[in-house]
Amino acid sequence: MNIENTINTKEKTIDEQIVINYLGKMDNPFKILSVQDIAQDLHIGINQAYELFKQDDFPTITIGKRKVVSLPAYLLWKMSKKGGI
Repeated sequence: MNIENTINTKEKTIDEQIVINYLGKMDNPFKILSVQDIAQDLHIGINQAYELFKQDDFPTITIGKRKVVSLPAYLLWKMSKKGGI
């Protein structure tokens, strides 16, 4: 990995660069995650995942009556909660 690609710029943080690089390697970078997907990834119960989707800082999207989160937004949120890299 070239270190110059991960240095902060005015446009992107290191976390954003990591997510962009990761998404560039995926078949479908526009993947949408459900409550069940989040519960499974975080190893929490479904009720806790629903509560997470209600939090103001969690990047949900409402499609009809269904709440989902995009993969890039979820990865950035998760990295911010873990303190980044």
